[in-house]
Amino acid sequence: MTTRSASADRPASVDLSEAPLRQARNSAALWTATGRSRGHEVVGRRGFVAVDGGERAGLRVLIQEPDLDPDEMAELSELVRRATGPVNAEDPFSSTDLGHLGMRSWQMPVMLRPPGPVGEPAMEVIKARRPEDLQAAERIVIEGFELTGFEPYRPGELFPSALIEQPGVDVFVALHDGVAAGAGVSVVADGVGSHYWVGTSPAFRSRGVGRAVMLGSLAHLTDLPVTLTASKLGRPLYESLGYTVAAPSTWWASAQ
Repeated sequence: MTTRSASADRPASVDLSEAPLRQARNSAALWTATGRSRGHEVVGRRGFVAVDGGERAGLRVLIQEPDLDPDEMAELSELVRRATGPVNAEDPFSSTDLGHLGMRSWQMPVMLRPPGPVGEPAMEVIKARRPEDLQAAERIVIEGFELTGFEPYRPGELFPSALIEQPGVDVFVALHDGVAAGAGVSVVADGVGSHYWVGTSPAFRSRGVGRAVMLGSLAHLTDLPVTLTASKLGRPLYESLGYTVAAPSTWWASAQ
């Protein structure tokens, strides 16, 4: 994973056809950083990265290539079967079938934004540096994404303090009249940025908080191509910020 200061290998642009691979690499960078900061097991192979967080955090799988070989598929299948918590897998190439493992699937688009300026957010957006700001972001994401596996709440379990010490990882908090109202995570890896966990506290929905989080985090990425995977509800916002759909990403989840 590269840092924001390592600019020599930054791509001037990324084609839409490259976006799934760039998203795959960036997601792997995020989850590798997350796994390391939590002390979880990280398994890295040519075709996939897996982070095993046990019963509460579950197993996260990031498909890295469109052509897993038989050994990789066998190892991945065994990791899924052994998992003690929920399993979630992300395949930006939509090429790996995990249906034989009893998992359900759906699709969301990978989107790409070229380098370029952004407007000012309508509210203050800060980088989380203090423990209280990081915990505010953590609670917003847990509540906004209904991450029931992280309940009852344990401070620092989703976003440990070591996460923001990982190269290229930043956590942002949007403040509505001084109150933490929205949060998101940005990651820079190999000269490409991406966004994750962009969420709004239920008490502040429909007030432009999500847009503020995106603008605040994009302000640090204006010189980079940026990818993300969009939910149905988030896609109109991302399109309004200059993102274009590149390809469908298939997501898989265990039944538990």
